[in-house]
Order: sequence, then structure tokens, then C-alpha cells
Amino acid sequence: MIKSSKLYYVRNHQKQLSDVIYNNHTKALLRGKNNPSTMGKRIVLPSSFNGGTYYKFHNYQDVMTIGSWVGYSDLFITFTYNQKWPEISRTIERHGLKSVD
Repeated sequence: MIKSSKLYYVRNHQKQLSDVIYNNHTKALLRGKNNPSTMGKRIVLPSSFNGGTYYKFHNYQDVMTIGSWVGYSDLFITFTYNQKWPEISRTIERHGLKSVD
């Protein structure tokens, strides 16, 4: 419901949210698509909406800026674990943590 209400707000407040004017209908007509009623309406998600195009673009820009300042990484390592592994269980108990920590 929260995401749905955010999307509803974004859809109904496009003029207040977007600072770029989109002229896709004009571009489509120039490309030869003669019926503008079949093109639909473009909804622009702001960069504060998780998963949107501008959100991803701004995160990418942040990562590139940090990388140029600190240095670019050579490796990206990820792993999956089982919270019932003995090593994980001992560490969680020893430090008084929960598995989500």
C-alpha cells in the first residue's frame, strides 16, 4: 500500500516533481508514429523512488565519484550463508546478536 500510494502521488504530481520537460510525443511523431493517442503517458519517477531510473542513475554517479576519490575496487565479493552454521551460531551467541544483525 505504501509503494502504491507513493506511485499514485508521483503520477498525479508530475509537474511539481519533474524539472525536465519531456517531449516524447513530438519525438514519436517525428519518427513517423502518426497516432499520438496510442503512445500512452510517460510517468517520470523521482530519484527518491527506490528502483527508478533516476534513483539508479544517482547511485551510479555517487559510486563513480567515490571511486574516483578513494580508488576503484578490483573485486566485488558477495556470499550466502546459513545462520545455523556452527561458526555463525557461536559468533551470534558470543556477541549477543540476532541472526538479522
